[in-house]
Amino acid sequence: MTSSVLPSAFKTNASTRIGRARGYSTATSPSRKPLLLYTAGTPNGRKVSVFLEELKEVYGLPYDVHPIDISKDVQKEPWFLALNPNGRIPVLVDRNRADFPVFETGAILLYLAHHYDTLRKFAFDPDARPDEHSEMLQWMFFAHGGIGPMQGQANHFVRFAPEDIPYAKKRYLDETKRLYGVLDMRLTDRDWLAGAGRGTYSIADMNALPWVSSHGFCGIETLDAWPNVKAWVEQAMARPAVKAGMHVP
Repeated sequence: MTSSVLPSAFKTNASTRIGRARGYSTATSPSRKPLLLYTAGTPNGRKVSVFLEELKEVYGLPYDVHPIDISKDVQKEPWFLALNPNGRIPVLVDRNRADFPVFETGAILLYLAHHYDTLRKFAFDPDARPDEHSEMLQWMFFAHGGIGPMQGQANHFVRFAPEDIPYAKKRYLDETKRLYGVLDMRLTDRDWLAGAGRGTYSIADMNALPWVSSHGFCGIETLDAWPNVKAWVEQAMARPAVKAGMHVP
């Protein structure tokens, strides 16, 4: 006689699948607790606050903000290093999962998508839509490996370096502009970076947007040279959740 008792792992996975099918999420649970975001008003910080605002709009997910004054190196204090040994913002603390901390913006976006975007509004199911999921990851990693570091260095040498180094400013500005050109090619006849057809708004867009939309800070006065990028920024910035997230903290 076959036992009706299912292995616990199978039951857990089945429960998760059923929950997803019904649209259940910890984000909508009456017993949910607000997430806690340690952040500052930088492009990296705003990637996460934009996604949290999108999740709040769709699921009602609450979150609290703890501003970090990076000009005073608060992020280097021992209590913060216990959350992120790299001493950088943002850090997310999930009060619904035993105060589990997550650092690195890409990791935070993927974590939130996995645990809280049950309806897959802002990410692609890796099983049901594997190619689009891969595209999303590719453009996220492109921004992490390219736009963020290069534009960040341009910001430093244009705005903060204690001495004027024309070579460094030119190098990083030129590379930032080249990367904008890559985005512009990708966005030809598209609205968003990942997804079939004209694409679907996703965390791939949220991951790059705060850097590109702050182009003026490093001395790129206009996006006119990249019309597809300009249209993408304008369309994304018109979203209410993006507007709200870009003003956190």
